[in-house]
Amino acid sequence: MPPKAHLESHLTAEELKIRYRQAQNTTESRRWHLLLLVSRNWTIKQAAQVVGLNYDYAKEIVQRYNREGPNSVRNRSGDRQPPPAKSLLSPEQQEELRQALQSPAPDGGDWTGPKVARWIAEKTGSAHVWPQRGWDYLKRLGVDWRRRRRK
Repeated sequence: MPPKAHLESHLTAEELKIRYRQAQNTTESRRWHLLLLVSRNWTIKQAAQVVGLNYDYAKEIVQRYNREGPNSVRNRSGDRQPPPAKSLLSPEQQEELRQALQSPAPDGGDWTGPKVARWIAEKTGSAHVWPQRGWDYLKRLGVDWRRRRRK
């Protein structure tokens, strides 16, 4: 039989059980459940199978708990923030685009996402600007993008 895993005594088995039952997040709940079973002399492999975790991941959870304590069980995936979107146009260029949008597009028709994208590419010297970014700027600058009916 494999040796039992060592679990540091950061929390008692009863405290682990309380944290397992009160966890609001399913990821954290599974981690607490794993630790509870290991504290009751289950092997990591047995506990991982019952909880439905990969053995290597379960071993990592136990090691991190031993090293860092109860705070290591917290699910940190929600803490990650996407990087802020980088604007293609400076504020001055946005104002210039706002002025350009007051008159007809270069081809004489209405402004569209692809047309604004081409305008941005010309102003910024970019080789390519996706039409969606042109559409984004139309909305950002408050342009009534709905096609007007011609009579």
